[in-house]
Amino acid sequence: MEIGVVQDASMWAMVADASMVVKFVMGLLLLVSLVSWWHIFVKMYTLIRAKARAHAFEEAFWNGAEMNKLAQRIAADHAAGGQMDRIFEAGFREYTKLKNQPGAEPADIAGSARRAMLAAYQREVDALESNLTWLATVGSVSPYVGLFGTVWGIMSVFRSLGNIGQATLANVAPGISETLIATAMGLFAAIPATVAYNHFARDIDQLAIRFESFMDEFVNILQRQAYKR
Repeated sequence: MEIGVVQDASMWAMVADASMVVKFVMGLLLLVSLVSWWHIFVKMYTLIRAKARAHAFEEAFWNGAEMNKLAQRIAADHAAGGQMDRIFEAGFREYTKLKNQPGAEPADIAGSARRAMLAAYQREVDALESNLTWLATVGSVSPYVGLFGTVWGIMSVFRSLGNIGQATLANVAPGISETLIATAMGLFAAIPATVAYNHFARDIDQLAIRFESFMDEFVNILQRQAYKR
């Protein structure tokens, strides 16, 4: 980094004049930010679709849809169903398998169906939570990466002061301005990732509570049916 008065004070000019280490840090942060935004848009779409499919399933289920037909439809197109569809299908499949076995107790049948749904529930929640760790990591680490670039750049500025006779603000300010862009880019990467992580984590928690409530109600229905067989 050359100490001197910078004629072009635009951001692009300051980035171009930064040292190689600072440029590498800024390039890394730009890449991380782009990947984070890709994850944000994908997760946003996934959660919107999950909520819509959960709502559609609940409407069909609680409006009196026949469980056998509902389970057959979900099994026929497993990938197209929502998370709640697959949780229901796992529990109903287990219930159907055990209900006609001689000597099977209603409580045992309902318990087996609940365990099957819990396994499906865990898979679905894990899938919804995928890539949240990336956003959390970007939100917590990016400011420090940007700060590293700034500190390195400022060190380069002060080392360069030895090559000039008299240091003035005009000599030092441009170089420090260049390095501060790294901190700004670290915040630019971190803030959206942190906001998105908190928003998505809340939405996933709400969906998980919704799934758990359905499982509890469905287990009660299965247990009542098991007593009637």
